[in-house]
Amino acid sequence: MAALTLLTSLPNPISQTSFIQSKLTSSKKNLSFSRNGSFYPHLPQTSYFQSNASNNSTQTQISSAEMESTQISDVPLLSCSEAIERSRKFRANYESKQTYLAMYSSIYGGITTDPTAMFIPIDDHIVHRGHGVFDTAAILDGYLYELDQHLDRFLGSAKMAKIPLPFDRETIRRILIQTVSASNCKKGSLRYWLSAGPGDFQLSPAGCVTSSLYAIVIEDQSPPSDHKGVKVITSSVPIKPPQFAVVKSVNYLPNVLSKMEAEENDAYAAIWIDEEGYIAEGPNMNVAFVDKERVLLIPKFDKILRGCTVSRVLMLAEDLVKRGGIRGVQIKNVSVEEGKRADEMMLIGSGVLVRSVVQWDDQVIGDGNEGPVSRALLDMILEDMKSGPAAVRVRVPY
Repeated sequence: MAALTLLTSLPNPISQTSFIQSKLTSSKKNLSFSRNGSFYPHLPQTSYFQSNASNNSTQTQISSAEMESTQISDVPLLSCSEAIERSRKFRANYESKQTYLAMYSSIYGGITTDPTAMFIPIDDHIVHRGHGVFDTAAILDGYLYELDQHLDRFLGSAKMAKIPLPFDRETIRRILIQTVSASNCKKGSLRYWLSAGPGDFQLSPAGCVTSSLYAIVIEDQSPPSDHKGVKVITSSVPIKPPQFAVVKSVNYLPNVLSKMEAEENDAYAAIWIDEEGYIAEGPNMNVAFVDKERVLLIPKFDKILRGCTVSRVLMLAEDLVKRGGIRGVQIKNVSVEEGKRADEMMLIGSGVLVRSVVQWDDQVIGDGNEGPVSRALLDMILEDMKSGPAAVRVRVPY
């Protein structure tokens, strides 16, 4: 209460006190982000961070009177059953575009179909330290698409994040399939996480009891029906350093800010450029191009996450070469200039599958319409999801 009294007695908002102002002033003089995540003294005016700081400065200044009016005077002490019931009512009072059908948790060692019981302990290091990795797989017609490919990447990410496995690979695979089976979902997506686990609020995972595995089945994450060409912009949000970019971790703040930047500019996604000026990736998808020679170009994977969908596209594209749809496929460094003058540009990922890009910043790509190669690759992926080989389609025993 003493702390609250002190805060509410201040004549001006905290952000306007001389102490905070001096800190902000000295910080602005010295700290800015470069594209590779390091600090440098002068950030361009077009930066996402500067523009948003300017736009939101007045919104974040809360007067002492407003602070007093929003304080909660009586906070109830709840029993476990009361907290659960309130949580259930909270969920019932809002609408979500997603429906959670089943969740597995190694914390309680089983599967639940009650969304109220789908929780993660607050002291789990995936929550307060971001020490966790994740992956996904599409569910279509009762089959899991590319489960094993995603699972292999998941285990690779866990190794790079130094998170020990709570079970062996086959046990994890069986748990994932059983979770989908319990959900009875025929069309949606499976997401799963591996965390350093619960135990404390320290930085080091040394105090974690055990690593934890979570999985959830979401009903609405099926292949998109809208394949209309989209606009993208160049991201001003710093790209992740390669050591972290190649790991599919839960540290997605740069990705989220990049996506928000795109939405604020009426675009679908923002494209990252690496420190050498080459095209990298989107916030949660790879990018590809078709050049004037009808060669499919895909940026190298040494500094970005290698998508499972784009890896499958590379295999399927071999048939497109045989049919004469394209002359070849190259994985290479692609400059921004080369990308913008391409005949086609596309986004590739498990969420978008293959999505044609018709405009990048102010540059129209090709003739401004969905390209034939983009459409052909999308059709091939959709067909692969419906009737591909057993290597990419795992039947779920409902």
